[in-house]
Amino acid sequence: MSLRPPRPVEGVLLVDKPTGMTSHDVVYRLRRKFQIQRIGHAGTLDPMATGLLIMLIGKATKISQFLISVDKVYEGELTLGINTNSQDAEGEVMETRPVPPLTREQVLAAMQTFLGDQYQKPPMFSAIKIGGVPLYKMARKGEEIEREPRFVRIATFDLVEFNTPKITFRLHCTKGTYVRTVAYDLGEKLGCGGHLSALRRTGSGKFTIEQGLPLAEIETMPLPELEQRLIPVIDAAPSVAL
Repeated sequence: MSLRPPRPVEGVLLVDKPTGMTSHDVVYRLRRKFQIQRIGHAGTLDPMATGLLIMLIGKATKISQFLISVDKVYEGELTLGINTNSQDAEGEVMETRPVPPLTREQVLAAMQTFLGDQYQKPPMFSAIKIGGVPLYKMARKGEEIEREPRFVRIATFDLVEFNTPKITFRLHCTKGTYVRTVAYDLGEKLGCGGHLSALRRTGSGKFTIEQGLPLAEIETMPLPELEQRLIPVIDAAPSVAL
């Protein structure tokens, strides 16, 4: 009697990424866990950010473009009065300004102006390539070049908490939206500048962070049990992809 070859591992794994780690770091950890090379992700998270990272295992990488294109939901924190060269806490402080005595109503009114369709200029500290060179490499040399604005849509921009100089918010936006640029622009609109001091992705398309597994738990979980947590491609893909 011939033995059947082992069933190939494939599916979508929802990971709760910890801070201080790149999205590629997570890919590397999962390749080591599953002992396969064909692993990708549907939308990066900066090292500073935590939260939902959609990992594509095996043949699930084929639906990457469909899962990347869905809307995202974030919870973030803006620290007013301090501008950095990267628009977030990982950058170098470039300017400090006094924070005016803002009211909650003023903050809410400013946030409402961000809703809807718009064009957003990508930050210099981004992976976008111009002439084959990532912008962040130019930025690290102190260079700044003109960037083509990109179309984005902000569906909701809600104020969770305001305690000067911190603003905690929830943002629902289209793919490709730079949340740190939204935070920076809000700081400018409030007259004192600011930078994104914390960020957590809580939703991506139909998936939420509550469905995600912490990476540390994934690494200690028995492989058969982990494979049971993989979402089949047919269930993970948006209907437009099927």
